[in-house]
Amino acid sequence: MSDKSLTPQVLLAGYASGVFPMAHNQDDPDVFWVRPERRGIFELDRFHISRSLKRRLLRNEHRVRINTRFEAVLAACADRETTWISQPIFDLYVQLHRMGVAHSLEVYDRNDALWGGVYGVALGGAFFGESMFSSATDGSKIALAYTIARLRHGGFTLFDTQFLTDHLARLGAIEISRSDYEVRLQAALTERADFAALSEGTDVHSVIQLITQTS
Repeated sequence: MSDKSLTPQVLLAGYASGVFPMAHNQDDPDVFWVRPERRGIFELDRFHISRSLKRRLLRNEHRVRINTRFEAVLAACADRETTWISQPIFDLYVQLHRMGVAHSLEVYDRNDALWGGVYGVALGGAFFGESMFSSATDGSKIALAYTIARLRHGGFTLFDTQFLTDHLARLGAIEISRSDYEVRLQAALTERADFAALSEGTDVHSVIQLITQTS
């Protein structure tokens, strides 16, 4: 599919039907749809917060904001030797962000340097996590932890990670079948959720409680 035929509206329809876009590399002008047989997800009440990550959070050396530097997070996620985030895909997600459906969560140090981040797309009660990055120790883990807290507080029921990596599995992500995923997706799309519901000033103890409380 050429970048000219892939619009933000087509992209959102793809997510709603269970597929997501990729490019073969950053220089590829074409985009293809992916519909895996096995899908990675986080059960929102089963995120694994290790002792070391909990200690890191409690040091309170970080600051977390949302939708402040979306393009910087996107660029940092693409800043690797090989990436599927081509220029057409980059531009599409910027458009989705301006439409209010693509979000970034940013982790900063005390000097306001970007330490890590996550970005993704929210539709109904589903959040499609696209990519994350870390420029300092535990930056992406902190970003994921705060994302989980935000999704739980905001009423989301599905956190799609697309694929299951070893890193995500250590944090509690699991793999489910395509059919199971699509049932969960259709249910989530009928729900209402708000990515911005959790205040950016929420203290770290409340965030940890949100992450660790069981349903």
